[in-house]
Amino acid sequence: MGSANEIQVEGTHYKTMGMQPWEVMEAVLNHEEFIGFLKGNIIKYSLRDGKKEGANKDMDKAWHYKQKLEEMMNGEY
Repeated sequence: MGSANEIQVEGTHYKTMGMQPWEVMEAVLNHEEFIGFLKGNIIKYSLRDGKKEGANKDMDKAWHYKQKLEEMMNGEY
């Protein structure tokens, strides 16, 4: 399995950008703010799991943010 930056859950829209949105967040937020952003998205995707119509990949997205958070906390970024 690759790093969180190499993964795209559902689609390719972020992979085709020069920088993924969370890479921009990481560049403009301090470390604590970025950790909070990641944690907030884990909570958001976990809470809305099963509530959207159509293809539902929210738990996969929550896991993806969790992977990025773990990489940040382990200095793997």
